[in-house]
Amino acid sequence: MAAKKNPLKLNKLQLRTLVLAQVIARDERQAVHHSNGDVTLSQLPHAHGNHVHVGEYVVSAKETSGFSNAAVWAALVRKGLVKEVGTPITLTAEGVVYDTGLGDKFLKKSDH
Repeated sequence: MAAKKNPLKLNKLQLRTLVLAQVIARDERQAVHHSNGDVTLSQLPHAHGNHVHVGEYVVSAKETSGFSNAAVWAALVRKGLVKEVGTPITLTAEGVVYDTGLGDKFLKKSDH
């Protein structure tokens, strides 16, 4: 039987926030990888103009609204994808590998 898509029933904002956090987690300059599979993000990017640089990608600033939404982070904590609400953000091993289905939907590589 195929794995169910979005088994934790994350909403669109939670999915977008998680996939962007996963992109940051892949950048060794912005993340600390722990032996248990968790990844701590050193910081979340901030918008300049109408876009945000997330790793090697440029994302519309409106797509990153979940970064500043405490309810989104609280939901990701409840579902076991993030350790706790606060700074820095630590994705659990489950959060690092959760398939959001959005990996290639709205990310494009930066040209600057």
